[in-house]
Amino acid sequence: MTMKKLLAVASMALTLGVGATAAPAAEGGHIPDVDYQFEGMFGTFDREAAQRGLQVFTQVCASCHSMKFVAFRSLTDLGYTEDQVEAIASQYQVRAGPNDQGNMFRRPGEPNDTFPSPYKNKVEGELANGGAYPPDLSTITQARAGGPEYVEALLTGYEQAPSDANVPQGAYWNPVYPGNKIKMPQMLIDGVVNYKDGTKATAEQMAHDVTVFLHWAAEPHLEERKRMGIAVVLFLIVLTGLFYAAKRKVWRDVK
Repeated sequence: MTMKKLLAVASMALTLGVGATAAPAAEGGHIPDVDYQFEGMFGTFDREAAQRGLQVFTQVCASCHSMKFVAFRSLTDLGYTEDQVEAIASQYQVRAGPNDQGNMFRRPGEPNDTFPSPYKNKVEGELANGGAYPPDLSTITQARAGGPEYVEALLTGYEQAPSDANVPQGAYWNPVYPGNKIKMPQMLIDGVVNYKDGTKATAEQMAHDVTVFLHWAAEPHLEERKRMGIAVVLFLIVLTGLFYAAKRKVWRDVK
């Protein structure tokens, strides 16, 4: 394998290790660039921010949104103890069964459960939200063009609609949202959450924290993937050096 090919492989491994940058949001407004701690080759999740983000999700977002691909037990990755995880899970009511009578029932959540939907079904969710079913947030920062920057900008992007805008009843004006008209009202208002660590809960701070949490939910293995990518790149660099040294030694007498 030539050195050019080896460098190409190393570049690909590095890309797989650190992840790609999300594309701008399609047809939406301006999205400010945010310097997240999890970005870059050596980036890691800000676990204090993620824990605050979980508090925002639990107290605000979970009233409408589910995270059906995220199990409570995975919260230990954010620094929670098993007892804390059990306490968090028990705050939710999850659908279970059937019981001995063949009926489904509700019970307190357990660590192996996932964050449930607050609605029994999609129809109930649509009726409660003006016909728009709240999306599952398990992979929202990956599912939306613009990535976490888009999610954070959307949460703080609400404005008074222009006088000539035709905003239907039950919709709100948000220039970040494609089409500008969104059914979700502005949920993050200064002080709506009382942070346990004493951080001032401004709308901007809560939007940032919950975005960090949601990106962890979407990419829980990001840090491990980066470590693997860096290890592969270092290995390939060393291997390239060995191959080059071997080539020089084999061909040193050939002119």
